[in-house]
Formats: sequence, structure tokens, C-alpha cells
Amino acid sequence: MTKEKIVLAYSGGLDTSIIVTWLKENYDCEVICVCCDAGQPDDYDAVEKKAYATGASKYYTVDLKEEFITDFIWPTLKAGAVYEDDYLLGTSMARPPMAKALVEIAQKEGASYICHGCTGKGNDQVRFESTIHALDPSIKIIAPWRIWDLKSREDCIAYAEKHNIPIAQTVKKIYSRDQNIWHISHEGGNLEDPWNEHLDDIHVMSLPPEQAPDTPAYVEIDFEKGVPVGLNGQKMGPVELMTELNKLGAENGVGTIDIVENRLVGMKSRGVYETPGGTILYAAHRALEKLTLDRNTQSFKRQAAVKFAELVYDGQWYTPLREALSAFVDVTQEVVTGTVRMKLYKGSAVPAGSKSPYSLYSEEFATFGEDEVYNQKDAEGFINLFSLSMKIRAMQKAKWEK
Repeated sequence: MTKEKIVLAYSGGLDTSIIVTWLKENYDCEVICVCCDAGQPDDYDAVEKKAYATGASKYYTVDLKEEFITDFIWPTLKAGAVYEDDYLLGTSMARPPMAKALVEIAQKEGASYICHGCTGKGNDQVRFESTIHALDPSIKIIAPWRIWDLKSREDCIAYAEKHNIPIAQTVKKIYSRDQNIWHISHEGGNLEDPWNEHLDDIHVMSLPPEQAPDTPAYVEIDFEKGVPVGLNGQKMGPVELMTELNKLGAENGVGTIDIVENRLVGMKSRGVYETPGGTILYAAHRALEKLTLDRNTQSFKRQAAVKFAELVYDGQWYTPLREALSAFVDVTQEVVTGTVRMKLYKGSAVPAGSKSPYSLYSEEFATFGEDEVYNQKDAEGFINLFSLSMKIRAMQKAKWEK
């Protein structure tokens, strides 16, 4: 009888390392491990060897870096989407392309199941499974954290030790981390008490601001239709550009946030996120939009950005609403072309200059000096009409109160 094939989203970390063995114990199956390279600096040869050593029948490494940036990060950046005013959606954006890769391999291999290591308390289970349902509703899901007897990271470590599965985590070093080319997240451990200040040694991608240089660094970012295309006048591909900006941001302590956020499943969680290059790009893109978009478009786009961020956070990438919002965003970005100079200094990323061939800024009109294009007397009539409803209300209110 042919064994069932199960495609496992595999990282070689604590959870997925023990899941290979657990699946072999509980299912008559072949386990096909798929490791998605979204920019995390892993030793993929070592990850592959570990997958086979713990019972995998087949292994894939899928390079998603460029697709992740161009098809998911850039649309989210162009939308200006930020979840709850802080989170730049690094993990949220990465899950749809990963789930898409899992579906494609499951179809290729004739697998009926996809398994993931997401916990039953987190957002990622929703993001993975929503994407899988959207792309191939015939595929079934196995989520061990929702059905096995292991209840904690400590239980998982004990399981790994019992089955001689090599892992990097220990009871003392127990942060749950997720890294890609956009960011790294840190959760768990002493962060679970929001009163605890996060320690400097938590940093992986960037320096703490206090350790950054005492002199500022500058970088000029070129955009075409809202998309970053070069640094300091040099054209760059998406992976090269992100890598260089991450390096610059990291050296200057840019992009670390420590937040309590509202998870989709209904609880609050606390996490530390490092997003050095992404923080610079968001600030630069916002500055260029201020130069090139009119007031009404800017205002409405801010409202759309809130909804866009919620959709990404909630795993709703493959939905008509997200696609419609992206279509709107793309129209707004037709004029978001130009260059922004960013000043990086001890954790801050501040626009220090911007220019665009589509700039709506006119020094001739905005000057405080003498000009011949604006008649200041015109403002009187404008104000009278603009405030007419308030004036009428005040007059009527005075009658009512008599």
C-alpha cells in the first residue's frame, strides 16, 4: 500500500525538527521537508542533512528572496501598511509566499497533506492555512501543536533530547525567533513579562542605538513608481538593495521596536522586532509621497493603509479586497518617483531631502518672501465660505439660548 505523502514546512528549528520524528511515529507516511529561504542566514546544507537524519524521505530548499521582496514586500511598502502603528509586518508578509511554495511542491509530489509547526495560539497558523485554502482547497492540514501532547517549549526540548534530535534551543536560551531578509522577530523567554526591559544581547541583525556611531550616516534612495530601485545613484536589484540597506541600518541602530500587539486569535503578545532596512524604506517612501501626492489622495491612502495592514497581518493576502486595495495603491504610485536622502543616527532614520520630477511643491507659491502668484486677499473670501456653516450655527445657537 502506498504511503501518504506529507509536505512539512521545515526550518530545522526546535518545532519542525521534532515534528519530522513525530509524524513518522503517528502516521504511515513519507515526510517531504520544504525549507523556504526568505533571506534567513541558515546553513541549508546542514538543514538538509538534519532533515534526512530525522526521517525525511525528500528535501527541498526553495529560494524565495526575490519573489518575497517584489511580490509581497514592495506592494506592502507602497501601501504604507503598518500594523497598529508600529509593526512592519515582516513575518506576516513572508507566510503567503512560503505557503504558496508548499502548495506547489505538494501538487508536484502528489501529497494530500501539508504540515506546519505553528502553535495554536499564534497568527502564523491562520496565515499558512488561509493561503493553502485559497490556492488549493483540496489539501488537508496537519498542525501538531493543536493535537499532540507536548504543551510547551520545555516539553519540545525534552522530546528532542529523548529522541536524540540535535537542537540549538535550551531551557535557558528559549527565544522564539523568525528571520528573513526584511526583519527578525523575538518572542518568549523573559519578554513574556512586559515589565521586563529587553536586553541588548537579544539583537541579531542590528546594534542597540547606544552602540551606534557618534556621527550620522547618509544614504540616497531612488524610487520608481513607489518601488526602491537604487542607492546613492547606483541601480540595484531587490535582494542587493535590501541587503545593503539592512547593513546601513544595522550599523546605525535603526529599526528595533519593542511592542505589545493584538494577535488575530484574540490575545495580546509582546515581541521585539529588528527591521533596519525596512524602517529606512518606509520613512523614505512616506517622504516622497508627501512631495508627490495631493492632500485628498494622501488622506484616503492612509485610511486604506490601515485596512491593508490588517489584511496582511490576518493572512488575507489572497483576497479580492487586498487585490483591489493594491490596484488603488498602484494608481497612486504612478507619480511616486524620485530620490530621498535619509539621515541615519543612533536609531533614527530621518528624511534630510527629497526631489521628484512629479513634485507638487512649488517654492514660488510656498515662499514667505514676496511673490507675484498668490493674492493673499483671496484668503478672506475663502475663509468666509469655508467657515459659513460654523458661523450660521453660532448665530442660530444664540437665538435658541434667548
